[in-house]
Amino acid sequence: MNETLPETRSVVVEREIPHPPEKIWRALTQPHLVEEWLMKNDFKPVVGHRFNLRGDWGGVLDCEVLTVEPNKKLTYTWNFAHEDPAYDLKSVVTFTLTPTSTGTQLRMEQSGFRPEQRQAYGGANAGWQKFFANLEQVLARMD
Repeated sequence: MNETLPETRSVVVEREIPHPPEKIWRALTQPHLVEEWLMKNDFKPVVGHRFNLRGDWGGVLDCEVLTVEPNKKLTYTWNFAHEDPAYDLKSVVTFTLTPTSTGTQLRMEQSGFRPEQRQAYGGANAGWQKFFANLEQVLARMD
């Protein structure tokens, strides 16, 4: 008997940002900056480090750093335990930074949304647009 995993969907946001990868990397990995654009956290850019993201909405995301390639790639789990399977999310967020002639192409992919998680998927789609707008404001204020 073959067991197939249910097909999952991903939220992808890509932006050309007029800042160098090193500056964006700082905003993605320094906890006080992450708090400004994303959520309160106890993040450390160390593979295997477990941390939480705490949303203004009262939810807590359980995360673990999977990949750290300075100024290039950052990956961590983004899990939200919930009794309702439509919200019980086990996902992975990957940031990829690619230098361009005018700054950096920043790509974020959050993968792992199951078919029955339409509302969580829609919320993530809207949420990441807001997070990216916040990130751009933080980058504009940074030295």
